[in-house]
Amino acid sequence: MKKIAKKSAAPGSHTFTYLTNHSHVLVALDTDPELRVRDLAALVGITERAVQRILADLEEGGAIKVERIGRRNRYRIQRSGRLRHPLEDHCTIGGLLSWVHAGGRSR
Repeated sequence: MKKIAKKSAAPGSHTFTYLTNHSHVLVALDTDPELRVRDLAALVGITERAVQRILADLEEGGAIKVERIGRRNRYRIQRSGRLRHPLEDHCTIGGLLSWVHAGGRSR
C-alpha cells in the first residue's frame, strides 16, 4: 500500500473539507486501486461501513468498476465519467483527480 500523508487541521481552524467523502475515496483509489476497505476508512477518516456504502454508490453510479482478484478487490476508476452535480457536470472524474494530484502527490 502506498502511503498517503494524512494532515490534521491546525488548532482553531475550520474542520470542514471542500470535497466529499466520495471524492476522498476516489482520490485514495486513484493513488492505490487495491486499497482495502480498512485502509480507505483510515485514510478518509470514516468508518469501514461508510466506505462500503460509498464504494457501492460509486459502483452503482458508474464511477468505478470492481474486479475481484483472489480475496482482494481492484477498483478501476472510470475517468471519463462526468461529475454528478449540475454545477460541475461539465467536468470529468479524471479531470477532478488530475486537479487534486497536480498539487504534488503522484499516483
